[in-house]
Amino acid sequence: MKNRVFIIVIIVIFLAGIAGSVMVWNAPAKSRVRVVSNEEIVYSADLNTAQDTTFDVRCEDHVNTIEIRDHQIRVLSADCPDQTCVRMGWLKSASMPIVCLPHKLVVEYTDDTQEIDAVTR
Repeated sequence: MKNRVFIIVIIVIFLAGIAGSVMVWNAPAKSRVRVVSNEEIVYSADLNTAQDTTFDVRCEDHVNTIEIRDHQIRVLSADCPDQTCVRMGWLKSASMPIVCLPHKLVVEYTDDTQEIDAVTR
């Protein structure tokens, strides 16, 4: 009896994982991104219309270089010790933002539909 319950629980967890994966993969593509540094939006744009560019985001004495190319965005370089944000590569999913914890930086897709073409500092 215990083995049967265990197998049922495993099957339910497996099916929930498949359903969650399908929902993430079938989510509508987003093109509006924002870069948040120290809880402040420092850049916001629609990647479909954004020009290819590179810019620096500073937080205290630290710098992250953000690159926009071919309607994609990534952290090109950072002076943090672990380089996790750089290794994450291009932003691919709204459910997985690029985060640099030492520099308090987040690069993420957003549903924000305000009429902002681009903001940089």
